[in-house]
Amino acid sequence: MDWKLEVVVVPVADVDRAKLFYEEQAGFTVDHDTRLRDGVRVVQLTPPGSRCSIVVGSGLIDAAPGSVKGLQLVVTDIEKAHAELAARGVEVSPVQHFVAGARVNGHGEAWNNFVFFNDPDGNGWAVQEVPDIREAHEFQEASAAAV
Repeated sequence: MDWKLEVVVVPVADVDRAKLFYEEQAGFTVDHDTRLRDGVRVVQLTPPGSRCSIVVGSGLIDAAPGSVKGLQLVVTDIEKAHAELAARGVEVSPVQHFVAGARVNGHGEAWNNFVFFNDPDGNGWAVQEVPDIREAHEFQEASAAAV
């Protein structure tokens, strides 16, 4: 049986501001914007090429806006991802890699190239360069099997 992560709820203070950021700056697709009843709104957005979406809204969860850290996207070209985010007005870190647990500017070896950004509420995102998306899935499966 496959277990697939489909949606992650991201707590935000201002739903319209978050929707605008994720759609226009981060380049996510708006799947739907639904008001279920007074005080409950669900906006689902999906990163290009992803099978997992995020949801921002109101009346959904009891978590402080900006409290989600470590959300991660993967791409095959970190420079292109950096350039696209910067061109859309996202405050994005330079390309960085990890050395002994610390972030260092510049490129690292394969699987060790990242850029980082926050949404307007401070929810934290990492973008990781992987050699090939298929290899990323194989790596994840091998890592899970090793546990």
